[in-house]
Amino acid sequence: MAGIHLHQISPPGHAAPGVGWEAPFEMLDACHERVERLLRLLGKLREHVKTHGADEQARQAARDVMRYFDQAGPHHHEDEERHVFPPLLAQRDPAVVAVVIRLQQDHREMAVQWTGVRAALSALVQAAEGWPGFSAEEQQIFDTYDALYRRHLLDENGVVYPAARSVMRGEALQSMSVDMMARRGVVGLNRRG
Repeated sequence: MAGIHLHQISPPGHAAPGVGWEAPFEMLDACHERVERLLRLLGKLREHVKTHGADEQARQAARDVMRYFDQAGPHHHEDEERHVFPPLLAQRDPAVVAVVIRLQQDHREMAVQWTGVRAALSALVQAAEGWPGFSAEEQQIFDTYDALYRRHLLDENGVVYPAARSVMRGEALQSMSVDMMARRGVVGLNRRG
Protein backbone atom coordinates (compact mmCIF):
# COMPACT_ATOMS: atom_id res chain seq x y z
CA MET A 1 0.00 0.00 0.00
CA ALA A 2 1.48 3.31 -0.99
CA GLY A 3 2.01 5.44 2.07
CA ILE A 4 0.98 2.88 4.70
CA HIS A 5 3.98 1.12 6.17
CA LEU A 6 2.70 -1.35 8.73
CA HIS A 7 6.12 -2.88 9.29
CA GLN A 8 7.29 0.40 10.85
CA ILE A 9 4.75 0.22 13.64
CA SER A 10 5.61 -1.74 16.79
CA PRO A 11 3.04 -4.38 17.71
CA PRO A 12 0.43 -2.90 20.04
CA GLY A 13 1.37 -3.04 23.67
CA HIS A 14 5.08 -3.67 23.13
CA ALA A 15 7.91 -1.47 24.26
CA ALA A 16 10.33 0.17 21.92
CA PRO A 17 13.68 -1.62 21.75
CA GLY A 18 15.76 -1.00 24.83
CA VAL A 19 12.88 0.21 27.01
CA GLY A 20 12.04 -1.97 30.01
CA TRP A 21 9.43 -1.90 32.73
CA GLU A 22 11.99 -0.76 35.30
CA ALA A 23 11.82 2.66 33.62
CA PRO A 24 8.10 3.49 33.72
CA PHE A 25 8.36 7.01 32.29
CA GLU A 26 10.37 5.70 29.35
CA MET A 27 7.59 3.15 28.80
CA LEU A 28 5.02 5.96 28.85
CA ASP A 29 7.17 7.93 26.38
CA ALA A 30 7.36 4.87 24.11
CA CYS A 31 3.56 4.63 24.24
CA HIS A 32 3.31 8.27 23.14
CA GLU A 33 5.59 7.52 20.20
CA ARG A 34 3.34 4.60 19.20
CA VAL A 35 0.24 6.79 19.50
CA GLU A 36 1.84 9.36 17.20
CA ARG A 37 2.74 6.64 14.66
CA LEU A 38 -0.76 5.21 14.79
CA LEU A 39 -2.36 8.62 14.34
CA ARG A 40 -0.13 9.10 11.27
CA LEU A 41 -1.15 5.65 10.05
CA LEU A 42 -4.81 6.58 10.48
CA GLY A 43 -4.22 9.72 8.38
CA LYS A 44 -2.50 7.69 5.64
CA LEU A 45 -5.29 5.12 5.78
CA ARG A 46 -7.89 7.83 5.27
CA GLU A 47 -6.03 9.02 2.16
CA HIS A 48 -5.48 5.50 0.89
CA VAL A 49 -9.16 4.52 0.92
CA LYS A 50 -10.03 7.53 -1.24
CA THR A 51 -8.16 5.88 -4.09
CA HIS A 52 -8.03 2.19 -3.25
CA GLY A 53 -11.16 1.61 -1.20
CA ALA A 54 -11.35 -1.12 1.40
CA ASP A 55 -8.54 -3.31 0.07
CA GLU A 56 -6.72 -5.79 2.32
CA GLN A 57 -3.97 -3.32 3.20
CA ALA A 58 -6.57 -0.79 4.34
CA ARG A 59 -8.35 -3.45 6.37
CA GLN A 60 -5.11 -4.52 8.04
CA ALA A 61 -4.18 -0.93 8.87
CA ALA A 62 -7.65 -0.41 10.39
CA ARG A 63 -7.26 -3.59 12.46
CA ASP A 64 -3.85 -2.41 13.72
CA VAL A 65 -5.23 0.97 14.77
CA MET A 66 -8.20 -0.65 16.51
CA ARG A 67 -6.00 -3.19 18.32
CA TYR A 68 -3.78 -0.46 19.79
CA PHE A 69 -6.54 1.90 20.88
CA ASP A 70 -8.70 -0.98 22.18
CA GLN A 71 -5.95 -2.60 24.24
CA ALA A 72 -2.76 -0.62 24.90
CA GLY A 73 -4.38 2.83 24.87
CA PRO A 74 -6.68 2.19 27.86
CA HIS A 75 -3.78 0.67 29.84
CA HIS A 76 -1.71 3.77 29.14
CA HIS A 77 -4.46 6.10 30.32
CA GLU A 78 -4.91 4.03 33.46
CA ASP A 79 -1.15 4.23 34.14
CA GLU A 80 -1.42 8.00 34.08
CA GLU A 81 -4.61 8.13 36.17
CA ARG A 82 -3.14 5.83 38.85
CA HIS A 83 0.46 7.00 39.02
CA VAL A 84 1.24 10.23 37.16
CA PHE A 85 -1.70 12.48 37.96
CA PRO A 86 -2.20 11.89 41.75
CA PRO A 87 1.23 13.15 42.91
CA LEU A 88 0.81 16.25 40.75
CA LEU A 89 -2.64 16.97 42.15
CA ALA A 90 -1.17 16.56 45.65
CA GLN A 91 1.54 19.14 44.87
CA ARG A 92 -1.20 21.73 44.31
CA ASP A 93 0.65 23.83 41.76
CA PRO A 94 -2.34 25.67 40.24
CA ALA A 95 -0.99 25.67 36.69
CA VAL A 96 -0.10 21.96 36.74
CA VAL A 97 -3.35 21.01 38.48
CA ALA A 98 -5.33 22.79 35.76
CA VAL A 99 -3.52 20.81 33.06
CA VAL A 100 -3.99 17.52 34.92
CA ILE A 101 -7.72 18.15 35.31
CA ARG A 102 -7.98 18.86 31.58
CA LEU A 103 -6.05 15.66 30.79
CA GLN A 104 -8.39 13.64 32.99
CA GLN A 105 -11.33 15.12 31.08
CA ASP A 106 -9.51 14.30 27.82
CA HIS A 107 -9.28 10.65 28.81
CA ARG A 108 -13.04 10.50 29.26
CA GLU A 109 -13.64 12.40 26.00
CA MET A 110 -11.18 10.17 24.11
CA ALA A 111 -13.08 7.08 25.26
CA VAL A 112 -16.32 8.58 23.94
CA GLN A 113 -14.75 9.71 20.66
CA TRP A 114 -13.02 6.36 20.18
CA THR A 115 -16.41 4.66 19.83
CA GLY A 116 -17.10 6.72 16.69
CA VAL A 117 -13.60 6.22 15.27
CA ARG A 118 -13.80 2.50 15.96
CA ALA A 119 -17.23 2.18 14.35
CA ALA A 120 -15.90 3.78 11.15
CA LEU A 121 -12.83 1.53 11.12
CA SER A 122 -14.97 -1.55 11.80
CA ALA A 123 -17.17 -0.64 8.85
CA LEU A 124 -14.06 -0.51 6.67
CA VAL A 125 -12.84 -3.91 7.94
CA GLN A 126 -16.24 -5.46 7.21
CA ALA A 127 -16.84 -3.57 3.96
CA ALA A 128 -18.13 -5.35 0.91
CA GLU A 129 -17.20 -4.42 -2.62
CA GLY A 130 -18.53 -1.00 -3.49
CA TRP A 131 -17.97 0.43 0.00
CA PRO A 132 -18.38 4.20 -0.47
CA GLY A 133 -15.48 5.20 1.77
CA PHE A 134 -15.59 7.26 4.92
CA SER A 135 -18.46 9.73 5.10
CA ALA A 136 -17.95 13.43 5.77
CA GLU A 137 -19.24 12.83 9.29
CA GLU A 138 -16.70 10.03 9.84
CA GLN A 139 -13.91 12.24 8.49
CA GLN A 140 -14.92 14.89 11.05
CA ILE A 141 -14.87 12.28 13.82
CA PHE A 142 -11.33 11.30 12.77
CA ASP A 143 -10.22 14.95 12.68
CA THR A 144 -11.64 15.67 16.13
CA TYR A 145 -10.05 12.57 17.67
CA ASP A 146 -6.68 13.33 16.08
CA ALA A 147 -6.69 16.96 17.25
CA LEU A 148 -7.67 16.03 20.81
CA TYR A 149 -4.99 13.35 21.04
CA ARG A 150 -2.26 15.58 19.60
CA ARG A 151 -3.02 18.44 22.01
CA HIS A 152 -3.20 15.92 24.85
CA LEU A 153 0.25 14.53 24.02
CA LEU A 154 1.72 18.03 23.92
CA ASP A 155 0.34 18.78 27.40
CA GLU A 156 1.64 15.52 28.81
CA ASN A 157 5.06 15.67 27.18
CA GLY A 158 5.56 19.38 27.79
CA VAL A 159 4.04 19.91 31.24
CA VAL A 160 2.84 16.83 33.09
CA TYR A 161 5.59 14.27 32.52
CA PRO A 162 8.41 16.70 33.39
CA ALA A 163 6.54 17.77 36.54
CA ALA A 164 5.85 14.16 37.55
CA ARG A 165 9.44 13.11 36.92
CA SER A 166 10.57 15.87 39.28
CA VAL A 167 8.42 14.58 42.18
CA MET A 168 8.39 10.80 41.66
CA ARG A 169 11.39 8.89 42.94
CA GLY A 170 12.47 5.48 44.23
CA GLU A 171 9.57 3.62 45.80
CA ALA A 172 6.91 5.51 43.82
CA LEU A 173 8.59 4.56 40.53
CA GLN A 174 9.06 0.95 41.68
CA SER A 175 5.38 0.74 42.65
CA MET A 176 4.41 2.23 39.30
CA SER A 177 6.53 -0.37 37.46
CA VAL A 178 5.09 -3.27 39.44
CA ASP A 179 1.51 -2.11 38.88
CA MET A 180 2.04 -1.50 35.15
CA MET A 181 3.46 -5.02 34.75
CA ALA A 182 0.77 -6.67 36.88
CA ARG A 183 -2.09 -5.11 34.95
CA ARG A 184 -0.54 -6.38 31.71
CA GLY A 185 0.28 -9.84 32.99
CA VAL A 186 4.05 -9.26 32.77
CA VAL A 187 6.18 -11.21 35.24
CA GLY A 188 9.53 -10.04 36.56
CA LEU A 189 11.38 -6.75 36.35
CA ASN A 190 13.58 -6.15 33.29
CA ARG A 191 11.19 -8.02 31.04
CA ARG A 192 10.18 -5.93 28.06
CA GLY A 193 6.52 -5.16 27.43
